[in-house]
Amino acid sequence: MNISIINIGDELLIGQVVNTNATNMSKMLIAAGMDVDEVAVIADKREAIADTLSRTIASHDAVIITGGLGPTKDDVTKKVLCDFFGSTLVENQTALENVKRIFDARGYELTPINRLQAWVPECCTVLNNDLGTAPGMWFERDGHVVVSLPGVPFEMDWLMRNRVIPKLQATFNTEAIVTKNILVQGIGESFLSDMIERWELALPKNIGLAYLPQAGMVKLRLTAHGTDRKELEETIAERVKELYQIAGQYIAGEDCETLPELVHQTLTKQGKTLATAESCTGGAIASKLTAMAGASVYFRGGVVAYSNDVKQSALGVKASTLDTFGAVSEETVREMAEGVRTRLGADYGIATSGIAGPTGGTPEKPVGTVWIAIAGPDGVETRLKKFGDDRLRTIDRTCNEVFSMIIKNIK
Repeated sequence: MNISIINIGDELLIGQVVNTNATNMSKMLIAAGMDVDEVAVIADKREAIADTLSRTIASHDAVIITGGLGPTKDDVTKKVLCDFFGSTLVENQTALENVKRIFDARGYELTPINRLQAWVPECCTVLNNDLGTAPGMWFERDGHVVVSLPGVPFEMDWLMRNRVIPKLQATFNTEAIVTKNILVQGIGESFLSDMIERWELALPKNIGLAYLPQAGMVKLRLTAHGTDRKELEETIAERVKELYQIAGQYIAGEDCETLPELVHQTLTKQGKTLATAESCTGGAIASKLTAMAGASVYFRGGVVAYSNDVKQSALGVKASTLDTFGAVSEETVREMAEGVRTRLGADYGIATSGIAGPTGGTPEKPVGTVWIAIAGPDGVETRLKKFGDDRLRTIDRTCNEVFSMIIKNIK
């Protein structure tokens, strides 16, 4: 079955709010065996909603809408749906009881405007929202389904998992869809494409390959469609085995969306600990790791040693090393990595020092020059990278290089 997603909200169009709903909805739907072939972001206006709905319902099995379900005058989705399906708004008892429950639990008085949340088109099936006052709504017409959900991300997420997807699966015959992510690091997208071209052209017709480049990394996503999930999984496993034979030296890992997630899984599984000493990355490595729940199992701590005196006092870098070789040098990052590993009692110590720019470069050490070191039980590995003259890209690429080094060292 094919699905269109419509995300409503002026705040999405002007960039005030990042549209995470589309990403999360697509992931859930694909995992459930449904194809998302369109995502539309539109204004909270009657004409835009009606026109987009009219266009998409004709060519999709299901259309899922988020946003515009509040009780205030600027939220018009419910009224548009009422007109679209030729219905009238009525107070739904199930929805009203849910609104009362939530207001009672929070000690709030149920005002007339909030009671409007329980008014829905008479022709819809209410999808009760345990986490909020706006109910989900399910409509059917000529074999097509329209679902309307609140735009609040955690409410949308709960409704999708517990109400919408089970009902879609019961309504339509969904096929099996299996996806596989391969994280590739250390080779550019075009070079990678040339390297694996024959392998890619030999993929079965029911397996698609997508290149998803990020700073310093490429994610390959294999997507297989069919009727037998086990058979699809076995077919993809065989193709991945072939890929390792061709580009294995660049494959950092699989089954994760990002390198930080792979580091998280690897360190947790191996029972190893990590500490960071960051200069040019300014704490970005530690931030990306500790953003994930459970990081306390392996992350000992970090030092942002931006100045030379902090490198000396906090990490034990020798003054003679800094005077002779400079802060951006192999010798300095080596001592930084060893220092943070020893002082914080970690299995592995990571260090970065570089010139992120846009100023500070020299002919010998241009902007984008970065030294990285990882100290572990078997010694210290260092790398010199030249990441170009964009500050944020240099930081992102340095982080991904570090994550790849961690994974390869531990494995």
